[in-house]
Amino acid sequence: METKARLLYVADPMCSWCWGFAPILAHFEACFPNTSIQIVLGGLAPDSTEPMGPDMRAYVQQAWHDVGTQTGVEFNFEFWEQCVPRRSTWPACRAVVIARRFDLGGAMFREIQKAYYLQAQNPSDEETLANLAETLGMDRAAFVQELHATATQMELDVDFEIRRSLGVTSFPSLGVAYQGKLELLHSGWVNREEVVHLWQQNQKK
Repeated sequence: METKARLLYVADPMCSWCWGFAPILAHFEACFPNTSIQIVLGGLAPDSTEPMGPDMRAYVQQAWHDVGTQTGVEFNFEFWEQCVPRRSTWPACRAVVIARRFDLGGAMFREIQKAYYLQAQNPSDEETLANLAETLGMDRAAFVQELHATATQMELDVDFEIRRSLGVTSFPSLGVAYQGKLELLHSGWVNREEVVHLWQQNQKK
C-alpha cells in the first residue's frame, strides 16, 4: 500500500500546452523533490500517415503562438517548413512507454519535446524516435521493433484507462494517486504558484 501520494501528470509529448507546462513541472519537482511523479500518456492523436491539412496546420501553429505568448517557452517555427507534419502522436507516446521500461520515460518525454519544438524534428516519424532512443542509450533495432509491438500499445492503453478514470479531456492535467485511489487535481494549463498551492492543499486532506 502506498504511503505517499503520487502526482499524476497527464500529458502528451506532442501537446504544445504540455511544452508550455515543462518549466512548471520542473518547478514542482524542485519544490517537492520527494514526491513521485508519474507521467500518464494522454494520446492526443492516433496513428496516421496523412499529412495535416491546411486548417489543422493553421490551428496547431496558432496554438504554438498562443502557448509561447502565455508561457514564454520557445518554439522553432522552422518545423513547418522542414517537416511534413501529421496529426499522429501515439508513436511518440509509445516511445515513452518503451523508454519507461528502462526508467527513461521522463527523459524520452523531454527529448521528444525538445526535438519537436526546438530542433524542428518530427516525432510522428519513426526515424526521429529511433534517433532519440539511441541518444538515450537504447538499442535502435530493438526499439523500432517494440515501437510497433502489440504489447507496447497495450501498455499505452493502460495509461489511456487512467486518463479516462480521472475524467481528463485536456492536456496537461494533474491527478493524485494514493492508496489505490485516483483523484483529478486540475485540468488544463496552470501557473507554477497555483500548482504548488493545489498540491499543498491536497496534502492537507
